[in-house]
Amino acid sequence: MYRDGARKSIWQEEIRKFSSDADLQQLYDVAVVGGGITGISTALKLQQAGKRCILLEAANIGFGTTGGTTAHLNDFFDTTFNQAISDFGQENAQLLADTGQEAIRIIENNIQQYQIDCDFQRKIAYLFALDEKQEKELADIVEGAEKVGHTMNYVDEIPFPIPFKKAVTIPDQAQFHPIKYIKGLCEAFISLGGIIQEDCRCESHDEQENYVALETSKGEIKAKNVVYATHIPPGLSVLHITNAPYRSYAIAFSLKSGNYPDDLGYDLIDPYHYYRTQEIDGQTLLIAGGEDHKTGHEEDTGECFSRLENYVRKYFDVETAYYSWSSQYYEPVDGFPYIGKLPGSSGKIFTATGFRGNGMIFGTISSQILSDLIVTGSSKYENAFSPSRIKPIAGFADFVKENAVVAYDFIKDKLFAEKINSLAEVKEGEAKVVKYEGESYALYKETNGKVHLVKSTCPHAKCEVRWNSAELSWDCPCHGSRFNVNGKLLTGPTVKDLPRVDTDSEN
Repeated sequence: MYRDGARKSIWQEEIRKFSSDADLQQLYDVAVVGGGITGISTALKLQQAGKRCILLEAANIGFGTTGGTTAHLNDFFDTTFNQAISDFGQENAQLLADTGQEAIRIIENNIQQYQIDCDFQRKIAYLFALDEKQEKELADIVEGAEKVGHTMNYVDEIPFPIPFKKAVTIPDQAQFHPIKYIKGLCEAFISLGGIIQEDCRCESHDEQENYVALETSKGEIKAKNVVYATHIPPGLSVLHITNAPYRSYAIAFSLKSGNYPDDLGYDLIDPYHYYRTQEIDGQTLLIAGGEDHKTGHEEDTGECFSRLENYVRKYFDVETAYYSWSSQYYEPVDGFPYIGKLPGSSGKIFTATGFRGNGMIFGTISSQILSDLIVTGSSKYENAFSPSRIKPIAGFADFVKENAVVAYDFIKDKLFAEKINSLAEVKEGEAKVVKYEGESYALYKETNGKVHLVKSTCPHAKCEVRWNSAELSWDCPCHGSRFNVNGKLLTGPTVKDLPRVDTDSEN
């Protein structure tokens, strides 16, 4: 398995190993934990600044969300500019508006400097409303964009065969192949003396006066500073109650007519759909995404793929669905990402999380923010995106709602696990969280009768996992940790596997 799901993404063929010989006994300037776009971009930026860096990845480069993104590069966000102005003020909304083009420029500069062949293309984006309610939302988006000097122009036509009410174009957007890009970053990082250590899970940290000691599966590693670029930091902190995990779905189709839209497309349905094209092995494919939901909160995740495919087939002349996959992101409670010093740290540990559906942009801008904080001690974005910020009004209702849901899930799943007397009661091809002889287990029985039995309690905050039929994984509905059928960790914030239970599959 090369990424955190059983389904193969369109980018996956490009994933390969990068581990280099590492002296794990020396004191590094910075240890960057996480081998996605955030971690690799940050490690490269710090190495360029003269820091001695080591990049640690629990699995392989691109294993997480970077290997499952649809890789839109856009400078408009899930948080609208009017919302940003209302909650954070004009100045901070302007900072948010600036991040998009700055991040795209960083990507372009890296591509040019290191000659990275990653299918980067500038594109026009189309944002379109399909009904009267969405028309009002679009008008609000355009109004907010005008306030921060962001160009959006109304148009009468869109290059997508979808009936619409109103639409705007947004110039100077982009797309790329995310794994080809981060592979190029890895090669550049290594060429500058950076060290990459894959299959190295970071289990805990101890912040000392002059360094941070990381306890890892490869032994203790010391660094003057640590960056957690792990989608959400491990351990328990305020960030686990101010961010909620969500899954999004994507399918890559061939079209009978060969008439592929050349640009980027987004509707305003909740959850919205998004579109782009990509050439893979000489064949152009349409990538469509959507059907987002809170992790662990969809009874049949396979239905998400069915709904997405049926929706696309309704409007496009689909021939074949070649790839289908899902991925995870975190929704910040107040709409802004959290990039900076880890809450509770004395100043040597940094993190980046809460990117919503804009991970390629915020992951890239994180490299600039975090390197500025480590190298110079400040960043123009540090206050706006501070992980320690407290906004008692912005997002407060969502904060209460999300944490009420977490508490409800915790109690419900503890009380109502199905009781069974024998493993034989579970049918072939079925997965359940069950109580057996007073203990709770997550049980999956393959169609050939083979049983996979693990303890069902997530080690992170002791919530009970739920079955994800689309990715054949056990997902925690509280904070988004995910495990394969044998309990192996796929996605944090936990750093531990689900304990596996040996059993006779005939029982």
